[in-house]
Amino acid sequence: MLLREVVDLIQAQVIWGAELLDTLRVPACFAADLMSEVLAFSAPDALLITGLTSVQSIQTANVADLPAILFVNDKKPGPQVMELARERGIPLLTTHLTMFAACGLLYEKGLRPGLKGK
Repeated sequence: MLLREVVDLIQAQVIWGAELLDTLRVPACFAADLMSEVLAFSAPDALLITGLTSVQSIQTANVADLPAILFVNDKKPGPQVMELARERGIPLLTTHLTMFAACGLLYEKGLRPGLKGK
């Protein structure tokens, strides 16, 4: 699924990376607030869905080869986090939806769990 389709489907706001929406594909998603879970279990190329807006979310996405981050519950990162996302080329989105609702909508439209080895 193109990142633009994700934005449209869940009515997300693009915080950074609008120029990548039509070129970046995410075949799966992985939702967690514990970045240790993301590192241990997420598959590369999955969209990271989280409520954690700290620098750790950007660092984790970078290390785990996750191309974009969707923040839930209308959360928005601070300037330091946005700058690091720009440096790493990781688009940032936010939605008013809860993690559960965002995952449910994305799953319904074909995005699958981004689990290692699956």
